[in-house]
Amino acid sequence: MAIVVDSSVAACWAMPDAFSDCADDVLDGGVRGGMVVPDLFWHELRNVLVVNERRGRLPAEQTAVALQKIAALPHLLDTADGGNRIILLARRHMLTACDAACLELATRRQLPLATLDTRLAAAAAAEGCAFTA
Repeated sequence: MAIVVDSSVAACWAMPDAFSDCADDVLDGGVRGGMVVPDLFWHELRNVLVVNERRGRLPAEQTAVALQKIAALPHLLDTADGGNRIILLARRHMLTACDAACLELATRRQLPLATLDTRLAAAAAAEGCAFTA
């Protein structure tokens, strides 16, 4: 089964000093069942990685390699515009629009959501969306 993946999980795959059993499980499952990501996923992931470069946690060369490896994983880029539903979810759960887009995608496609973000995980539970944290 496919799973919606947010950037907090994917960033763990790129960071040499980050470890998460959840992220590892999602990586294993995502390779088998495929991942679905909202269209802004790549921008958000690049932002997380470049911020960590600035903090000295990640060399620039590793960012490039990580992005290539993650892009090579089986994934579907969902380009549907969640529009007002994203805004409603962001307001209801005090989420960023990026996090609300992941939740909107997971609920619309009725797929589980993988996140390490506690606020997003709580919002997913409140919306009746299966999640991995």
